[in-house]
Amino acid sequence: MIRIIESNDVGKILARKAARFADAEAVVRPILEAVRKRGDKALLEYARKFDKFDRKTVVVGPGELRAAEESLSSAFRAAIQTASKNIRAFAKLQMPENKSKVIAPGLRVGQIVRPLDTVAAYIPSGRYPLPSTLMMTVIPAQVAGVKTICAASPRPVNEVLGTASLLNVSEFFLMGGAQAIAAFAFGTKTVPRADRIVGPGNIYVAAAKKLLAGEVGIDFVAGPTEILIIAEDGNASWIAADMLAQAEHDVEASAILLTRSKRLAQAVAKQIEIQLGTLSTAAVARKAIDRNSAIILVKSSQEAVDLSNRFAPEHLSIHDPKLLPLVQHAGSVFLGPTSPEAAGDYASGPNHVLPTTGAARVRGGLSVADYVKVISTQEISEGALRTLAPAVTTLARAEGLEAHARSVEVRLNG
Repeated sequence: MIRIIESNDVGKILARKAARFADAEAVVRPILEAVRKRGDKALLEYARKFDKFDRKTVVVGPGELRAAEESLSSAFRAAIQTASKNIRAFAKLQMPENKSKVIAPGLRVGQIVRPLDTVAAYIPSGRYPLPSTLMMTVIPAQVAGVKTICAASPRPVNEVLGTASLLNVSEFFLMGGAQAIAAFAFGTKTVPRADRIVGPGNIYVAAAKKLLAGEVGIDFVAGPTEILIIAEDGNASWIAADMLAQAEHDVEASAILLTRSKRLAQAVAKQIEIQLGTLSTAAVARKAIDRNSAIILVKSSQEAVDLSNRFAPEHLSIHDPKLLPLVQHAGSVFLGPTSPEAAGDYASGPNHVLPTTGAARVRGGLSVADYVKVISTQEISEGALRTLAPAVTTLARAEGLEAHARSVEVRLNG
């Protein structure tokens, strides 16, 4: 049964397990180097070794993608249409804008927004197929205007391939693990070199992204999924269902409830046990609940939010939206009891590729901004340059950069 503990005993709960990246990196390094040196040949060798790959090429042809699309049920197609419409709308809302402004006489500054040339979306295909992740990683790239959008998954089901076809993703590759990350990072004769690689994966995928972050852009290094719920009161059945929705992802997942109500704590704990009894994914969820999850009794709403900010959760569910101004660190926030995290996983619009293990302290989730460059511009008239000259030349000479100073003076003293 899930633990119910006092807030002064939260140390072990809030201290996440450290990912064993050292071990994973030792496994991954030779794979990365092999793909760097031998390209497709090494890629196919590892695909056969790790993924039981039995084809001549990792490329999925347009005919296979169309066939997968044709096999989709009408209900699945409708779900993709609803979800993709909202994901696209939210990405458009996030899109940075071209703009400029005169901030002093003769001095106009601004920014231009340009898409990356090529991006790659990694779609895991382990315990669960994830067509939703394909939408979350591809659609913002389309909104950004990325010219070449690639996707990769080692063993995609028809729903993933069919979704790729529905989204007009023509560059799809049957590859996974560190070898897929390496192929996108370095490029091969078959696989385009990407400017950025996005999407979740296992510890070997994460380790590969971490090691290659200096050579290719990445979104972030993700760990096990997590949710933190703050509720003064509420429907115990709903809260238990939200906690189990995270717990079923992975045995390392965590679900935490912060509440002042002992009655609610006990009711949620009871509901978790009842729902586990009929949950098809109970074998996974049970371990996540027992090992990594807890109900924490807090003394006040302020203490609850303080603990949440300390944890910086991937998903934060706040049953009282009035607490939102106090939130400093979270990947995505779900406001009110009728905003379940599962809606965000699939169809409400905001991205479900989110920072975990405390990374929400420094960034939010994947967004359209990850697929563009914001380039600054500046246009300076002669009069404005004359006004700026004393500051520029003084600072340049203070730094010992005489040519910098002269490059301004030559324009004004000629």
